[in-house]
Amino acid sequence: MEDWKTIANIPNLLTVLRVLALPFFIFALFQKEWEYQIFAFVLFALASLTDLVDGYLARKWNQQTEFGKFLDPLADKFLVIGCFVTFLFIHEPIEVWMVVLIIGRDMLITFLRYIAVRSGKSLRTTMMGKVKTAFQMGAILMILVVFMLISGKRRAMINETYAMGKLAGYSTFEVASQHANEFYTLVKTTENLSFKDFFDSIASFVPYFGMLFTTFITVISGLRYIVTNYQLLTFANFKRIFYDRANS
Repeated sequence: MEDWKTIANIPNLLTVLRVLALPFFIFALFQKEWEYQIFAFVLFALASLTDLVDGYLARKWNQQTEFGKFLDPLADKFLVIGCFVTFLFIHEPIEVWMVVLIIGRDMLITFLRYIAVRSGKSLRTTMMGKVKTAFQMGAILMILVVFMLISGKRRAMINETYAMGKLAGYSTFEVASQHANEFYTLVKTTENLSFKDFFDSIASFVPYFGMLFTTFITVISGLRYIVTNYQLLTFANFKRIFYDRANS
């Protein structure tokens, strides 16, 4: 059992701060003012930076702890899932099934880790895990940048457009594709397209397609984990770790 003196170090403090930053980040996203969107972007960027720094410092200063090993991946999940769930409530183009698949993938990996520990084996990781993380962080940063560059009024108009499209029987994909076509037409027919008009237009479809592709990569990553660690999911392995041990 680790004591507080062992746990209370700078790497663990950075990890804890990453968790504590989440409610402030969510609060800022729900605000319409431009200043709050900048604050949310900066806060997320700093939180992401601590994810790199805390592990590096823990290894460099030989301050790796069981508490840190437990909390660090958990803090990452809280931050990423917290972002996507918040986007679901404030941005109409983000769909429930996307967030469900992203959360489901994390739950799957957590389950596989548990089975691996019970089996006395190590969970085999894949490069797709790193690719998934890069795409998820990229999607979050992209959406945050969009929120910074458009007004609250424009964001409300985009949400209304998608809501009306769904009521008319169109899918979110069809509405986003229509916005993409309108953007293409705008760029093609306008000689001096202003910065504001450019970002107001791409804000109507880029977050959706960014999330769509990120969800696809996330699902592929989860399937890759299953294929790589299929031995953990065999009937013989489940019988050994749950039935045989219970009756031994």
